[in-house]
Amino acid sequence: MNYTVEKLEKSQVKFNYTASVEEYNKAVETVYNKTKHKYNVPGFRKGRAPKKVIEGIYGAGVFMNDAINQLIDDSIMELEKAGEYELVAFGSVEDVDIKDDGSVVYALTMVVKPDVTLGAYKNLDVKKSESKVTAEQVDEYIKAEQTKQARIIDVEKAAEKGDLVLIDYSGSVDGEKFDGGTAEGYELELGSNTFIPGFEDQLIGVKAGEQKDVKVTFPEKYHAENLAGKEAIFACAVKAVRVKELPALDDEFAKEVSEFDTLEQYKSDVKSKLTEQETKRAEREYEDTLIEKIVEGSTVEIPDAMIKQEADEMIHDMEYRLMYQGMRMDDYLKYLGMTREQLADEYKPQAEKTVKTRLVMNEIVKAENIGIEDKDIDARIEKMADEASQTVEEIRKTMRQEDINYLVNSIISEKLLDTIKSYNGGKSAKKSEGADGAAAEKKAPAKKSTSKKSVDGDTKTEEKKPAAKKTAKSAETKAADAE
Repeated sequence: MNYTVEKLEKSQVKFNYTASVEEYNKAVETVYNKTKHKYNVPGFRKGRAPKKVIEGIYGAGVFMNDAINQLIDDSIMELEKAGEYELVAFGSVEDVDIKDDGSVVYALTMVVKPDVTLGAYKNLDVKKSESKVTAEQVDEYIKAEQTKQARIIDVEKAAEKGDLVLIDYSGSVDGEKFDGGTAEGYELELGSNTFIPGFEDQLIGVKAGEQKDVKVTFPEKYHAENLAGKEAIFACAVKAVRVKELPALDDEFAKEVSEFDTLEQYKSDVKSKLTEQETKRAEREYEDTLIEKIVEGSTVEIPDAMIKQEADEMIHDMEYRLMYQGMRMDDYLKYLGMTREQLADEYKPQAEKTVKTRLVMNEIVKAENIGIEDKDIDARIEKMADEASQTVEEIRKTMRQEDINYLVNSIISEKLLDTIKSYNGGKSAKKSEGADGAAAEKKAPAKKSTSKKSVDGDTKTEEKKPAAKKTAKSAETKAADAE
């Protein structure tokens, strides 16, 4: 099909197509073969009626709209295959018309990957923070471990902040009980802020066997709308007051919680591990700051469609996570008091930042000609096999294409970070959580060859491909007029 090109604002390109009568007839034939089983024609088995017979019964234009849609789908596929334009989203179909000679004209607007003007990414004024671990941090860590090993014992005293109270409670609003307001044998730590504000404070001073009416006001923005802002009374029966009896911090404690024989050895190990964690944190912070500074200094006009796509993907990922937690998205939205559209709007600033980061990082990948070779993948798989105590062959058998894609993009991300940090006085990067996905989408296909893999080629397939779209209402109207 022939077409002319018009470049529009916001990274949109308009393709003005002319499909010949032969191309249109081919599309009609394709649609006929796809849909002929849908038509009931007397005297013919389902799916066996000739095209002319169906047209005679249902009208000459019975396949027309679907044939135009087929032409549009074919146009998008041809544009993707040609690779001259990096398509990221569908725009619209306009100006559909069937000419007297049987040819079809239509205008297809597509959103393409925007141009990026890179800012400075070398010799940036970014310093790495110090990664010191204090004695207080070590003590705090050990204190937490000590608390985990505490014995819980009942005591005959008034409850204090930090104590545990075992209670039965029954809540009511205006004298009426409400769902979720009753429980028996609930162990509550005073000062944990588990319950709504004011509840726990009123139980300070109670003793086992006492009754206590706790008066509270639900927050104005409470997940249960029928309770939001309402005053409630909880009748509490105190069954027990309990305290945590902490073990002594000595060598025996060290033996209990670690593989070391003395407390000093245990403290030394804790400091070493905390130092390692802090070093990694400082490194991630340094990498993130570098990337943010580079992105801020670069210019790119991001199409609204790309931001919407990213926000939708973020919501989809959330929906997937909620599903594994046994929660439906509709229930979660109800809890938030939001619609899906409102949630998408809240995500848009982060989505825009994510898209811009990805585009800028990919531009550096291309500028620096960062590529990946088969040996890079092989080395990574060998490492995976070694860590899993498996053979390389066993690992490869379990890997899906998306696993290979993710592996490729992880390696490229690491190489990108290495390159950026080398220009800014940093050391080579190990695997970084912050860089994954910055340089390349997880879904970018891996190219398997013995030659150096061009990232420029990969980036053309990174963005989510637009699904083939059906014609707009204007197309249907004009097609109907042409009957």
